[in-house]
Amino acid sequence: MDTYALVRPGRQRAHPRYDQSALDAVAFFKDVGANAGVLSGFLAAWAPEGRRRPWLVLLAGAVLCAAGYLPMWLAVAGIAPAPLPLMCVYMLLAAQAQTFFNTADVVFAVENFPDRRGTVIGIMKGFLGLSGAILVQIYRTLHVDPTRFILMLAILPTAITLMLMYFVDVHNAHERYNKKFLDAFSLIAVTVATYLMVIIICDQVFTITSAVQSVCFVILLLLVLSPVAVALKAQKPESMQHEELTSEQRIGLLREEVAEGSDSAGSGTALGGSSLDLSAGKENLNVLQAMGKLNFWLLFLAMACGMGSGLATVNNISQIGSSLGYTSKETSTLVSLWSIWNFSGRFGAGFISDHFLRLRVGRPFFIGTTLLIMSAGHAIISSGLPASLYIGSVLVGLCYGCQWALMPSITSEIFGLNHFGTIFNMVAVASPVGSYILSVRVVGYIYDMESPRDEHACHGKHCFALSFMIMACVCLFGSAVAFVLYIRTRKFYRQVVYARLQSFLEK
Repeated sequence: MDTYALVRPGRQRAHPRYDQSALDAVAFFKDVGANAGVLSGFLAAWAPEGRRRPWLVLLAGAVLCAAGYLPMWLAVAGIAPAPLPLMCVYMLLAAQAQTFFNTADVVFAVENFPDRRGTVIGIMKGFLGLSGAILVQIYRTLHVDPTRFILMLAILPTAITLMLMYFVDVHNAHERYNKKFLDAFSLIAVTVATYLMVIIICDQVFTITSAVQSVCFVILLLLVLSPVAVALKAQKPESMQHEELTSEQRIGLLREEVAEGSDSAGSGTALGGSSLDLSAGKENLNVLQAMGKLNFWLLFLAMACGMGSGLATVNNISQIGSSLGYTSKETSTLVSLWSIWNFSGRFGAGFISDHFLRLRVGRPFFIGTTLLIMSAGHAIISSGLPASLYIGSVLVGLCYGCQWALMPSITSEIFGLNHFGTIFNMVAVASPVGSYILSVRVVGYIYDMESPRDEHACHGKHCFALSFMIMACVCLFGSAVAFVLYIRTRKFYRQVVYARLQSFLEK
């Protein structure tokens, strides 16, 4: 939930002596908690077998959410003041809850939909990306101040998780799903994103009355709750018995795509033949085995460049807007639109990479491509030209979202599913590592250096120009690393991952 830019003013009022580096330090602990989800991965792997395995992971997330945000609210409200180190701990706990929710959603969704993992991860991560824009609409409709907004963050996610976790199941491997319900979730996700974008743009262009804003908010809530209706319908016996395509039809379609992919790639190797150089024995590695592979560190380094620079952008978007003369309303709009671009990248990358996987194009290719575009986005922001923050944030937000859909999919394909939750959360540690280096040591340091002495504010494009040019170069380097990973795994994707996909459909 990228809402830190909204609650940041509340922290600054509670602690007026916080300078840019101190605020970036709190943001760093948010990034560590939100991305270092190794504990949630271990819990998912060690949870007792059965359909209700996700419950334990979700319950742990609900506890952490309340344990982090409640004392944070007490501190900001002045009831129980806390020094900076303790505020960092509170933020760490609150953000850590997100990894438990995230792990439960992603890991068990991939287990339920192994042949559409890119799409389903895109949906899960996409809704996570939209959560920031949804919370901003709540923030603006209810007219809550940053302090009460923190209290809402303590109560709302915890209550919703406890109410809805009973619907989260793990189905047996032999049970087939009806693809039309997965398509329905995709349609709902796109509809919510489009509706949010229209609301945000209209709010910027027109003067919206409180009554109209309330009606729009009610419609938004109905759209957000609509997936529950799809899930309930999918549980009906008749829905479980009829598929959009029979197994034979799906395999036939897949083989047609194999032929097309073979022609376009110029590969003459027979699918599933004895020439495979990466056998099943190299799948399903544990986290230590995975960390002993060069491919793990190539993926880690690429994610540190992409995710780290993306987080550095969104964490400082309020300060960037202020230094360039944007109003607080425009800054709030940028935060909301970031969530839309973030969603579009997550959902689009998952869906598109699933399609090209059937043409034997490995997903690392798309990481390299999106990091190139992300570099251009940072360069545009560094220019400080009119509307540069809008254009640059669109490119950076889209490509940042792509990383979050592609990385888990690549991890599950290269290292297997047995320890998927732990390994993909270990790779995700790259995000706070990159964020700390770029946000605290680069952006925060240069901002404070450019600020006038005895002041904590900087005005002008020089405040962030050098920082974002550095991040543009970092993304170029990350793109080169990602293309190295693509070259190393190209044969693996064409021969092993695709054969694994066909094997699933033949079950």
